[in-house]
Formats: sequence, structure tokens, C-alpha cells
Amino acid sequence: MNGASVGALLRDSGLPALEARALLAGVLDCPRERLVAHPEAAVPAAAQARFEVLAARRRAGEPLAYLTGTREFFGREFVVGPAVLVPRPETELLVQLGLHVIAQRRAPRVLDLGTGSGCIAITLALERPDAQVHAVERSPPARALAALNATRLAAAVDLRAGDWYEGAAVGYDLIVANPPYVAAGDPHLAALAHEPTEALVGGADGLQDLRCISAGAPAHLRSGGWLAVEHGHDQAGAVQALLRQAGLEAVRSERDLQGIERVTCGRWAAAGAPAP
Repeated sequence: MNGASVGALLRDSGLPALEARALLAGVLDCPRERLVAHPEAAVPAAAQARFEVLAARRRAGEPLAYLTGTREFFGREFVVGPAVLVPRPETELLVQLGLHVIAQRRAPRVLDLGTGSGCIAITLALERPDAQVHAVERSPPARALAALNATRLAAAVDLRAGDWYEGAAVGYDLIVANPPYVAAGDPHLAALAHEPTEALVGGADGLQDLRCISAGAPAHLRSGGWLAVEHGHDQAGAVQALLRQAGLEAVRSERDLQGIERVTCGRWAAAGAPAP
């Protein structure tokens, strides 16, 4: 039994057209282009019912990526779910900076702390196939998603269980992290209610995990190795101070496409270590 037409369902969904098409294409297991080309096509009643449930969840604020089950990052499709943060475009800056600082290093050793879906570690491994990439994650469901993504994308990533540096080795050329950095009680958390709180909130001031990561970096970096971390829109100065307190040099922050200082990096102090 058929229900409404594609066009009617999309029009009445209460969602932006792109989001509605993404949900309906997933339900019908068809390319989005087919929906555009054939708006008159009838949708089976069962599929219409599934679509309407998903549309209602999206209107209630559930991330589109959780409803479709995937999110693009650095041109690749990653499986995501409520156990991990939805990969965001600004995090691609962290990957780009990481690739830059190891560009001249042969077979670099890389560590991704709190890997979540694995999007950072996997992207680095695929962009630098000669790298040895370790990824640490304390959440079993998140590690399972990261492992699934690594398998789907054929990325050589060594996934390890642990809380930040637990399970990590030493002598890394690059340590990267997108840790929780939202302050407890921040009003923006209301809009992120569907994402895991433990991956968002970094203590009373948002810097709790950034302090831990900065302080622990020297013990795990090789001579001339780099730490690069993502942080909040107003935290660049505080994070720069944390990296310098840890003994890192050449500390600087990079701006995202919106002009916000979003990623800060520093090199472990070592005589004669070359800057990139």
C-alpha cells in the first residue's frame, strides 16, 4: 500500500529540504537525486511511517547524523551514533595542522587521545599511510564505533582502551586531541543534549581535560614532537598558557573558516628541534 508522494512528504516534514531528503533517501535506500528527479513517486505506507518518526525526532533536536547513522569528515563517510560526538567541520582544522607539522617526518608516530568515532586518527592514518597511529578511548561503545570505521575505511589504527594517556606509548611525533572543553553549566549545552555529556563537558571551566593533556604531553612526545588540541572559541589564550607551562615551545593558535582560534599547538622543548 502506498502513501503520500515524495514531494508531499518532503514539503510537509517541517525540515530543511536537504535534511528531509537525507532522511527519506535513507528510509527508501535510494540516492537523494532520485527524490529530486521524481517528486511525484508514491512512498510505501510503511516507509512513510518510518520517515515521519525520524522527522519528528529531528524536529525535536536529535542530530541528523544519529538518524542517518553517518557523517562526512575530510571527504570520507564515518558511522556515528549517540556514543560519540558528531564529527564537525572545524575539527578538520586539527587534522590539517597535524598533517602539516609531520609533513617532513618519515614514518611518524601519532597518538589520538579520546578518539570517539575515530575520525581524526583514521583520517591521519589514511592521509599518511606510512604513519604508525595509536588511538586511545575509554568508552567501549565509542571504541567499537572507531573499530568499525577503521575496518570500513581500511585504516591501520591501533585502538587502545584507556583514559587519556593510559595505554599510550612514548616517543610520538604528534599527539592530537579534541577533548571535552565546554564548561559545566554553559547555556550552549542545551542544544547538545543528544550528544554524550562526557565528551562535551570539561569541568567547571572547560579546561579540566586540556590541563591533563597538556601536562602529560612531554612524557609521551619525542624530541621535537608536537601536541595539537582543539578547544572552545574563547579558550585560545588559556590553552596557550597551559602548553607553555608544560614546557612546549613555538606555541600558536590557528583560526577556522569562521576566523575563530580553534586549534592550538606546541612543540616539545628540545635543543635543535626544527620548526615545520
